[in-house]
Amino acid sequence: GHAIITALIGSIVWGIISFFVGWIPIIGALLALIAWIGVINWRYPGGWGTAIVIGLVAWFAAAIVLYIFALFDIITSGALGIPGV
Repeated sequence: GHAIITALIGSIVWGIISFFVGWIPIIGALLALIAWIGVINWRYPGGWGTAIVIGLVAWFAAAIVLYIFALFDIITSGALGIPGV
């Protein structure tokens, strides 16, 4: 339950930050990522280092799942950030 609430809050924060600054190349995505890791840091003990590791593991796991889904044509590869492939 705790992880689901964290994911929900993190996705809302990511969406809000992306809405306001997501159009700025690199900086917009970086600010959204920092905000998302900030939510993880707020919800879990261990500090920023632990939050960064949790964020990287979550991002890597999601990337693997999306890649596998794209291999089996469940989703398009555009979901991976590779349009037109």
